[in-house]
Amino acid sequence: MIELNKKSNLLEEKTYRYTLQDVEEPRLFRDMYSYEEIPKIPFNNRRVPMNMQDDIWITDTTFRDGQQSRAPYTTQQMVDIYKMMHRLGGPNGMIRQTEFFVYSEKDREALYKCMELGYRFPEITTWIRASKEDFKLVRDIGIKETGILVSCSDYHIFNKLKMTRRQALEHYLSVVSDAIEAGLRPRCHFEDITRADFYGFVVPFTNALMEMSQQAGVPIKIRACDTMGYGVPFIGVSLPRSVAGIIYGLQHYSEVPPEMLEWHGHNDFYKGVANASTAWLYGACAVNCSLFGIGERTGNVPLEAMVVEYASLKGTTNGMDTTVITELADYYQNELGYDIPPMTPFVGQSFNVTRAGIHADGLLKDEEIYNIFDTGKILNRPAIVSVSNVSGLAGIAFWINQYYRLPEEAKVDKRSDLVVQIKQWVDREYENDRQTVISDGELVSLVKQYAPELHERYGRHARADK
Repeated sequence: MIELNKKSNLLEEKTYRYTLQDVEEPRLFRDMYSYEEIPKIPFNNRRVPMNMQDDIWITDTTFRDGQQSRAPYTTQQMVDIYKMMHRLGGPNGMIRQTEFFVYSEKDREALYKCMELGYRFPEITTWIRASKEDFKLVRDIGIKETGILVSCSDYHIFNKLKMTRRQALEHYLSVVSDAIEAGLRPRCHFEDITRADFYGFVVPFTNALMEMSQQAGVPIKIRACDTMGYGVPFIGVSLPRSVAGIIYGLQHYSEVPPEMLEWHGHNDFYKGVANASTAWLYGACAVNCSLFGIGERTGNVPLEAMVVEYASLKGTTNGMDTTVITELADYYQNELGYDIPPMTPFVGQSFNVTRAGIHADGLLKDEEIYNIFDTGKILNRPAIVSVSNVSGLAGIAFWINQYYRLPEEAKVDKRSDLVVQIKQWVDREYENDRQTVISDGELVSLVKQYAPELHERYGRHARADK
């Protein structure tokens, strides 16, 4: 039967109605996922259309998944981070939601304190396992939405839950029904979707949820969870590894509204950001992230990365205050004692630091040559150089100009006496087998020695040491 697709305005064959395949033995896709080998990426060369929505956004799991791989946050730390996240997301709520654990008294206390702030965004949600005992924990909290773990691969259904597919489906539906009866919006976390039988379990289960949603008049969200990071963003990849195929399939075969569709990825194979962007491009409105990618094993999709990715795809920050990213990075390092790897994009101490003399020379002539964008304006992180044996005269000159925030008429170049004198001192250090970079403190002492008038006049404008 041929019918008009009202979304694409194209005539299409009527979508096949997939039913549950209640198999006796688990389907583990061993041709793809042989445990003794690196997972394979098969292609079937099927392509699905891009379908990026007008309104896309970020959701956060810093206080849930982000707490599973680090020391627990204190209540005050969670409140501080939540406040900064609110500022980062801006007035349009680009960070739409953040989820909390509810299993400890400390987590519940933090949740209540954040709720008392009265922010519309990020909306506070919770997360529970698919059990009625867990459901009792969130029933009286006063939140509007809760996540529910609904593992969907046979690895989990057969080997962890010790159920059949039908038993799992019926159990999940009963818990979702309980949530609806209690006046909550359920958000179903399809755990391990990139190892699941998409047509044999995922689609029939999603169809049942969409029918329940229509009957109850309550929206049910679907979070597609790439729990092990197996998702692949490439065109033409076979299911269940295809991110585009998963997002398209949930919309096409189960008619999940884009605003009810969310991607949750992990970075085990270095594809976290690419997969999340792919989910946006193919129709999911939301991507789930954690600050600095902190999460289980190799971590989640970094929230700050998707802030930048949003601006790249949409051409606007839509009200987000990107300078708060730097505030959060400083808070994690100075207040939490968390070491962000120095090479981490946007937030690492070295992400916009250059050491090579030829690069420093380019920065001295035109910052745009070797800086990815105006990091001073966008992130409140001006480009800097680190002075070492390879920095050259240009590197030292750039450091002086940046550190002291010299006005145009006072800037030094690589031919100035001050720069030459410091370069001679640096060369002597490395001739004597020095192995470390020259510290800001050492360079300041040299400026005081060789150009005391410059230090006296501009020292009060110097950038604060990090």
